[in-house]
Amino acid sequence: MSRTPPIFYGWHLVAICVISMILIYGIRHSFAVFFSPILEEFRWSRGDIAMMMSLNILIYGFLAPLAGALADRWRARVLLPAGVIVLGIATAGCALATRLWHFYVLFGVLMSVGSAFSGWPIFAPALMNWFAKRRGLVMGLGQMGGGLSFVYSIFVEFAIRNLGWRQTFLALSFILMATLLPLLLLFFYYKPQDRGMSAYGVDGPGLPQRQAEMRGGRGRPPAGGGLKEVLQTRQLWFLVASYALYWGIAGYMIMAHQVRFLQDKGFSSAFSASIFALLGTMIFCGQLSAFLSDWLGREKTHTLATFLSITGLAVLLGVGESSPGWLLYIFALLFGYGGGLATPVTYAASADIFHGRHFGMVGGLLLGGMGLGGVLGPWLGGYLFDLSGSYKYAFAFCIISLALSTLFLWVAAPRKAALADIPPPK
Repeated sequence: MSRTPPIFYGWHLVAICVISMILIYGIRHSFAVFFSPILEEFRWSRGDIAMMMSLNILIYGFLAPLAGALADRWRARVLLPAGVIVLGIATAGCALATRLWHFYVLFGVLMSVGSAFSGWPIFAPALMNWFAKRRGLVMGLGQMGGGLSFVYSIFVEFAIRNLGWRQTFLALSFILMATLLPLLLLFFYYKPQDRGMSAYGVDGPGLPQRQAEMRGGRGRPPAGGGLKEVLQTRQLWFLVASYALYWGIAGYMIMAHQVRFLQDKGFSSAFSASIFALLGTMIFCGQLSAFLSDWLGREKTHTLATFLSITGLAVLLGVGESSPGWLLYIFALLFGYGGGLATPVTYAASADIFHGRHFGMVGGLLLGGMGLGGVLGPWLGGYLFDLSGSYKYAFAFCIISLALSTLFLWVAAPRKAALADIPPPK
């Protein structure tokens, strides 16, 4: 007689996702900390250096739908370790870079390949496979590692000061592969069926997968649920645009330039990195609050997130060389919490409307939109600074992008998909 395990295995998957997100995205999000030593050593323009981040997000966004689709159709347990190896090699290669194009190839292209095939494009549909209920909570918990990856920059900044930026790249590569390769090979399962289990919230092991999806998902792919019909649905592209504006343009523009902006204002590199880490901590807190969208609704929660982020950016716009440090704490608290809250809400909204066997592709397209926005955001921030000598125009552009993001999510209307699944009263 088999015993029911005290902890549902899907929660182990959530923990694996958190650890993986910290280490995988901690490398990309530490770009802001690497920005200054690379700028000081090579004296390239800020726009040229920021293009490293833009390329990384662009290629990552283009590959995310492919990674999600392959995970749906092939062996995710093979894709994830392969992605970690590529990411580790690219990270170590940055320690040897001496030309701008070296960074473009290693940080901009190869790192994004590794991240796409080892990160969120595969973990997001895996979590949806394991959980047929409480998806707002699960998506928020799963993305906690993305928020904590910004806190990882504290370690990176410490390592750079003590080891140098080249040796720090080597250290990040070693930590990544030594931790994640055994963890993923031994404990990761893409679907509960791979362990002879059913998804959380499904009544009994024999329930077909499609029925489980329809019970657990608050929405379903429109127009019959085929991939062609999904791709022709305007809600999908409004969600893609929303995510592109919020994180691709606004979020990553701030991520790429925040530390250097504070150093330009006279703050130390350690203090600047600590503000960056605080922002990441608040992203983590926002992600933990994603359950609010199960109660308030996706649109209202996203609007709250946008309001907080815009208020934080308005505070940052007012920071000058003689400004007190507490203003930066307010910025980090508001912008970070809003950004952390918005991300899982967008994914939960997409699951409301599109959850089914093509959700890996849908989630990948969201990241593809982020990639398209990301190629503009970091580069545009550096370009506008090179033109004007100030970041104020770049930050104002971010505010406009955030406002448009929440408008597009309202137009996508995940609330209507949720209401469509509520049975009429008898």
